[in-house]
Amino acid sequence: MTKDGKMKTKIRLEGFTLTVKNVKRSVDFYTKKLGFVCEWDAAPHFAMLRMGGPGGGTIGLLAWSEAKKEGILQTSAKQKRAIHIELSTDDLDGLYKELRKKGVQFHTPPHDEPWERSATALDPDGYAVEIAQGRRGKKQ
Repeated sequence: MTKDGKMKTKIRLEGFTLTVKNVKRSVDFYTKKLGFVCEWDAAPHFAMLRMGGPGGGTIGLLAWSEAKKEGILQTSAKQKRAIHIELSTDDLDGLYKELRKKGVQFHTPPHDEPWERSATALDPDGYAVEIAQGRRGKKQ
């Protein structure tokens, strides 16, 4: 327990890793178009990106050639689209326009769902990058 009576977190989500065809191409997409920072670049094998400063989450980018060494099978386009990298912003419509100018291809433009307003882009490997207005799951 902390001094203020709250429970200490026993587990934290640090990030996740995507298997990608070309690590450099994915680094360029996430850094130049979405604003991630590359903290570890071991291309063409691996890279680690961070969003949100030192306490933010990470995305690892592992080359398929490396993943195959561990017996990982390549995923289909449908399987990749089912994986969502979930981001949020305070100005979805403004960010949507800015990202389109940078060449980001959107699968779904900004739209309202009962739980949030969001838009979905596809990264170079076909993973869904979903961006929500405000905090995830809290329609604002």
